[in-house]
Amino acid sequence: QVQLVESGGGLVQPGDSLRLSCAASGRTFSTYSIGWFRQAPEKDREFLAAISGDGDSTAITGSVKGRFAISRNNAKNTVYLQMNSLKPEDTAVYYCAADKSGLIRGSSYNLDSYDDWGQGTQVTVSS
Repeated sequence: QVQLVESGGGLVQPGDSLRLSCAASGRTFSTYSIGWFRQAPEKDREFLAAISGDGDSTAITGSVKGRFAISRNNAKNTVYLQMNSLKPEDTAVYYCAADKSGLIRGSSYNLDSYDDWGQGTQVTVSS
């Protein structure tokens, strides 16, 4: 089990950038793959991106491809989601989640593949 805490959300204008952080506990952080999801009001939780435990493999969904990027620093037990060119439709609660397999696989797009979740951080994009 790993505990995750998201941070970095806030209120920004369209076109702005944010970098979200997912800070994790535990000595075995590098053995977990990490995914980012978001959930807008009255919408299903949506997969955004995932990164393997060693950081060598990533996946990103087409709805944010070209604007968002995922990275990790295992020495700091932290995974990042860089979000550029933000749009009002990006407004949501953003969550990170840990997958004990450590891999990027087809099921990485499925929230049921993840073992532990953070509590989320709010991102609001509005003019």
